[in-house]
Amino acid sequence: MQVAVPCMLMRGGTSKGAYFLASDLPQDTAKRDQALLGIMGSPDKRQIDGVGGAHPLTSKVAIIKKSARPGIDVDYLFVQVMVEEAKVSTSQNCGNILAGVGPFAIENGLVQANDGETVVTVYMENTDSVAKQRILTPGRKVQYHGDARIDGVPGSHAPIMIEFLDVAGSSCGALFPTGNFFDVVNGLKVTMVDNGMPVVMIEAKDLGLQGDESIEALEANTELKKTVEALRLAVGPLMNLGDVKDKTVPKMTIVSAPKAGGILNTRSFIPHRVHDAVGVLAAASVATAANIPGAVGHDIASLPTGQQRVCEVEHPTGTMGVEVVLADDPNDRVPKSTSIMRTARLLFAGTAYYLEK
Repeated sequence: MQVAVPCMLMRGGTSKGAYFLASDLPQDTAKRDQALLGIMGSPDKRQIDGVGGAHPLTSKVAIIKKSARPGIDVDYLFVQVMVEEAKVSTSQNCGNILAGVGPFAIENGLVQANDGETVVTVYMENTDSVAKQRILTPGRKVQYHGDARIDGVPGSHAPIMIEFLDVAGSSCGALFPTGNFFDVVNGLKVTMVDNGMPVVMIEAKDLGLQGDESIEALEANTELKKTVEALRLAVGPLMNLGDVKDKTVPKMTIVSAPKAGGILNTRSFIPHRVHDAVGVLAAASVATAANIPGAVGHDIASLPTGQQRVCEVEHPTGTMGVEVVLADDPNDRVPKSTSIMRTARLLFAGTAYYLEK
């Protein structure tokens, strides 16, 4: 039997996903996951029998509901739907898909818009953390057009500023889960950091790379992929993530000296494909570590000055700007807040279907 579910397809940042009201999906987790697999068309490398885009960046889901938490507008659960496996994961957050949560909440009446600008406070269920979004709403309607540009998305759109609150250690229990700015694992010097997304930073030269290799070259490098995956499995328990064999975290990020005026150049495994860009929260984690002496990447980073600094993290299709505000104590290099500018656009509103088995 085909089951109908109201759905909005939205681009959030450099990702695209299906957005749902929690009340419209099965409340049983197993049944919900089966529904999402059916809607997205997984498992199938083309996702031909669903609305997924045949890539991890376009096989994402946001589940949203009005929040009962004090001071919070909506609760947001991110679900990564695997493309070629009948699996879903809620073990991580997604800052790109987050960009569409505020507009979705306004479009669906979960938040009443102001005339001009509306602030939507979002509780991120995956990581038990909070973000504030500033959304342009002239005439009490979401504005999608504008002059803001982000690398990886054609054209320009209305800016959405996202400030992340208390995200440090949200998945791993601490900003640096081992208590060290760097560790040596499998013979490689790495920094394990979690400022909203668990990330492992490795210098390109330690892997025999320049750091500016193409996505295709990295994905074709079988030995590199084996090394990176072995390292990922080894650091999982060290980052308090347990056995990560079937998880999508941590993100393995290769860093090198900047090539285009940013602070660092990056190539990210997410975890088995190479990201066309860099995740929002992954960029926040990279920018945080780069500002700390002793962390991997700090010595080769080109850092701006000042307590409030915009750190551009380079990636294969451009840069991601992270506004970093350092602590008041000059001896404490851990940022007290990070913000990122994203854009979003409503692409489709209607009904999605899945076959109930």
